[in-house]
Order: sequence, then structure tokens, then C-alpha cells
Amino acid sequence: MSEEIYAGLDIGSYGVRLAVGKPVPAGDGKEHIHIIGAVEVPSLGVTKGTITNLEDAVSSVSKALEQAERITGLPVNTAWVGITGSHIIAQESRGVVGVSRTDAEIRDEDIERAIEAARTVATPTNYEIIHVIPKSFIVDGQRGVKDPVGMNGIRLEVDALIIQGLTSQIKNLTKCVYRTGLDIEDVVFSILATAEAVVTNRQKELGVCVVNIGASTTSLVVYEEGDVLQTAVLPIGCDHVTSDLAIGLRTSIDVAEQVKLRYATCNAESVPKKDEINLAELGAPEEEYVGRRFVADITDARVQEIFEHVDKELGKIDRSGMLPAGVILTGGGAKLNGVLEVAKTALRLPASLGTPIGITSVIDRTNDPSMSTAIGLVLWGHNIRGGEGPSGFGKIFAKIDLVDKVTSGFKKVFKTIKP
Repeated sequence: MSEEIYAGLDIGSYGVRLAVGKPVPAGDGKEHIHIIGAVEVPSLGVTKGTITNLEDAVSSVSKALEQAERITGLPVNTAWVGITGSHIIAQESRGVVGVSRTDAEIRDEDIERAIEAARTVATPTNYEIIHVIPKSFIVDGQRGVKDPVGMNGIRLEVDALIIQGLTSQIKNLTKCVYRTGLDIEDVVFSILATAEAVVTNRQKELGVCVVNIGASTTSLVVYEEGDVLQTAVLPIGCDHVTSDLAIGLRTSIDVAEQVKLRYATCNAESVPKKDEINLAELGAPEEEYVGRRFVADITDARVQEIFEHVDKELGKIDRSGMLPAGVILTGGGAKLNGVLEVAKTALRLPASLGTPIGITSVIDRTNDPSMSTAIGLVLWGHNIRGGEGPSGFGKIFAKIDLVDKVTSGFKKVFKTIKP
């Protein structure tokens, strides 16, 4: 019998990341995930979180898959795949059903019917539902019920968050993955998977915002009382810092990227005014000296802008500066020097770096904030297959048919095609 493994595939604008984990027994009798492989390869054919060149994207995913199989020594046949991009929208919906049994006891099938009723929201043209996330239930007017199974009532309502994506983008993503020979377990909105990896249930109860700063997009999700309050994908990320540096220093993008990786900081005050960088050491064609303080000022301005947009999203739900568990930063952009201090000041909230929790591994890379989405997808898969369910929704979540309608047609066509 082959070992049970879970794979999470995060196709980003900067890199394709693949994490592989397997369940191992924990001391308390439950299972936890042990990460046995985590790889990252440069991403081609992906811009702003969406696929712009199918062949290049297929090639990148294939490379990541080969490396993961070499490291783990196990075949990776299926994966939970993350999707992001500014095309993703979220809207509230309510499903209402009657409980017609004589004993008026609410059962699993009533919950399914209520969630199905919430699904029948008017979706914009060319959009497809990715998730229906049940937030809380109302039983005969009693609000705030988390799991109504076994309760008595004749009217069951569910408040749900409907997350939708552009059909063409979802199809391009699934086509890309199937072309590598991988099967898709499910397509998951990336920031929700990220939150599974870096946030505790206690933080979700208190109120927390997870911000994933990627290369060309910044995603965020806000939780309170265990429910998703708000999600958003902002079309701004770390690549904008690189572009600003290229313009400000009048140098090439490649040199600007090296300046960002080695010398950029968001804390201009900490940089002595006389410190200089020789661009020739970073790949510039001739000697040229620029001030490190100037580099810090450029970086700081763009990072401030990212957090201003995050604060605007928090303002939409009246949570600006009002989340007790603060903000958790993750993604490649969270590694920028001084970014936590800027977040604390700009958002007026406690800020911390998000690295995966609740897993074990001997691989150093698992502590890299940019791997948190791939690891979150592994945990998401384990929670659903293991019946625990993200955000404590267990059986309810496991029943939700997320994107089968989208992907089923591609399974027949692309399952056997190798690039």
C-alpha cells in the first residue's frame, strides 16, 4: 500500500512552490502533518497571480514536481492547488430552508440544503463559485450557532461567504496543472489556505488579519469569532518595490532586484546617511554609487502604500486598528527588513511574522514565510480528508463541492497529457 501524502501547489508570480506532507501520529492520539518535501522554482508565464503563458507555466510546475518527487522519493499524483489574483471577489449570501421532519431535529442533509440554497446567489457573468464558506447558522431566529446538527428547529438559515473567480482564469490554472500529469484534489483560494498554516483558532476567535505580501499581489483575510469577515486581493506587491528602485536609481530591473534583496530596508532612520552601495558589485555595467538612505526611502514609501491599502480594506468592515490578535505578515514580501515596524505604525495593530504552526519538519525551508501558502494547502487537504475541517467546520466543510463542476471536464482531456 502506498503512503498517504498530501501535496500543496502554490503557483505564484515569483515562484512555484510545492509542499508535500504526510500524517504522523501525535502524542494526544490525533494526527499531525510532517512536511517531507518543500521546493521552490522560479515562476514563468505567471503575472499578477494569473497564468499569462500556458506553456511556460506548465514547464515551471513540471520542474517543481520533479524536484519534489526526487526529494521525497515518492510519486506525487494529486495536489491541492491555490488560486489567487485580483479577479477573485467575495460576497455575502444567506440560505434558508425548512426542517420538515416530525421530530424537527436538524441533520447533516439540512445543512447541505441550506448551503446549497446559499449557493444560488446571482454570480456575475463568466464567474464561477470557488468556495461557499458557512460562517454561522440561525435556528428559528437564534443567531450565532456554529454547528446546528442535533439541535431542534423548523427554520434553518446559514450566513455564508461566496468566493468567486473568473471562469477563464480557473480553467487556465486547472489546464496548466493537468498538463503536468497531476490530478487536482481541489482548487482553494490561496489566502484561506495560508491562514490555515499561520493562525491559531484562538487568534481567529479574537480577531486577526493575515496579509500575504507576494511579488505582484497582496492578499488578505480577516477573521473574527472564527468567521471570515473580509477577503481581498490587492494588485500591488514586492515587484513594485523593485520597479521603484529601478526608476529611482536609473538602473536595470535585475540590479534593482539585487539592491532590494541585499540592502533594502523599510526603516530609513536606521541607515547612516553616508552609507553607499556600489551598483557594479550587483551587476551594473560600470561603477556607480548610490546612498543606502535613498534606497530605504524608496522602499519605505512603497511598503507604506501597501499597508494603506490594507487599512482601507479593514476600514470597510470597521476593523481599522480594532483587531486584538493584530496582523500576521507572510509571503516573500514579509522578509523585507523593517516591514513589521511599518505594519505596526501604519495599521496601529500588533504585527508578527507568520510561519507555519502545527507541523513538524527537518527542512529549514518550511520556516520561510513564502512557503506558508503551499504548507497551508497541505494542511487544508489533511483537515478536509481527516474530517477536522478548516476553521472548525469539519463535516460541514468536507461536504462542500467546491470546484468539481469546473475541473471535471479537464480531467478527461488532460489527465494523460504530459508536456
